[in-house]
Amino acid sequence: MAQQPISLPAKLINGGVAGLVGVTCVFPIDLAKTRLQNQRGSQRVYKNMMDCLIKTVRAEGYFGMYRGAAVNLTLVTPEKAIKLAANDFFRQRLSTGELKLSVFQEMLAGCGAGMCQVIVTTPMEMLKIQLQDAGRLVAQQRKLPVLHTVKLGTASPVLNCSYSVGPVSSTRKVSAIQITQELLRTKGIQGLYKGLGATLLRDIPFSVVYFPLFAHINKLGKTSEDDEVPFYWSFISGCVAGCTAAVAVSPCDVVKTRLQSLNKSANEDTYNGVADCIRKIMRKEGPAAFLKGAGCRALVIAPLFGIVQVVYFIGVGEFLLGQTPFNLYSV
Repeated sequence: MAQQPISLPAKLINGGVAGLVGVTCVFPIDLAKTRLQNQRGSQRVYKNMMDCLIKTVRAEGYFGMYRGAAVNLTLVTPEKAIKLAANDFFRQRLSTGELKLSVFQEMLAGCGAGMCQVIVTTPMEMLKIQLQDAGRLVAQQRKLPVLHTVKLGTASPVLNCSYSVGPVSSTRKVSAIQITQELLRTKGIQGLYKGLGATLLRDIPFSVVYFPLFAHINKLGKTSEDDEVPFYWSFISGCVAGCTAAVAVSPCDVVKTRLQSLNKSANEDTYNGVADCIRKIMRKEGPAAFLKGAGCRALVIAPLFGIVQVVYFIGVGEFLLGQTPFNLYSV
């Protein structure tokens, strides 16, 4: 039987809808992950994920947990659309007739998807991290009132409007648009792509692990070759594969978060690239620092990709375009 060609517009719609639903559900945990990864051992504000969320709600209100969500919700549509659609595209290109894809071919497809998504992922993460981490720096200033000044990294003065050098109560919020405008004015387009190497270092291995693992776990839900995989099994497969891949690349995510954090509190290191970041973290905080926020990241990615795969497999894009959903994970 000849392969049915995939519809990239439908896949892009599926990925976009899936990303919106998933991010809305798990964003507070992602905020906790960013703040935990950025705090240093001697300047701890939060003990764990729950402590971070409780303190965030007390200090910033309920919507403080969604600081930076607007950026994510705006850009997650093209990000997830590119990631999932590119994986399907590469899977089809690598498949031959009715033959099953080998694990190596599945890994190549995932690698291609990871490389494509960073076009959107890098600026999205760059802006999101500044907004998510703002509350941690304010809380740290409250904890250490002697330190009223903010040490800025090489990308300053991008965020120097966020925090005053006076009392903490006089601080004012900065928006994603302000950060973008300042980055473009001072650094050009490359300012939005700070940490690109670290993003590639995280997203390519993630996709290489996630997509083949998901495909194989998902196939276990089929009782026969002609049966459809139940939606709940796609959810479980997405959760297991997402959790596994997230923990596997957690050290890379820590490095990426540190590199993309433009605003530094007093006594916090600045980094000159991936190698310098790894060396300083290892020397000053030890190997355990590379697993900061790993539990939060697993809790974010597991349900996120479970939800994503369910929405993606429902075929919203195909329904809107009047097409028949086609599951490439059967090849």
